[in-house]
Amino acid sequence: MQHISATELFTALKVGTDLMLIDVREAFEHDEFNIGGILIPFQEILNHYPVINKTKPVVFYCAKGVRSQIAIQRLEDKFGFTNLINLSGGMYAWKKLINNNDI
Repeated sequence: MQHISATELFTALKVGTDLMLIDVREAFEHDEFNIGGILIPFQEILNHYPVINKTKPVVFYCAKGVRSQIAIQRLEDKFGFTNLINLSGGMYAWKKLINNNDI
């Protein structure tokens, strides 16, 4: 499984890298704080696989990186995706990056 750090993702977004973001948290978590990803809650991810881009990098994230990792594993196993990337540490890592760097 591919992983990306919060710093690497921030840089990729800043330079305009063409990628897709998918938030697998619950709606209340997404409403509280998000980085612009499409909300597809973890429990619904397999039902929404057709909206996931198969040709460009797709970064999945959740609160700590666990649900997103499981979602990726399930999608890879069931549908053969090879372009999915897990945000290591999830939104906790992202918020820590922002707070530490005043981004």
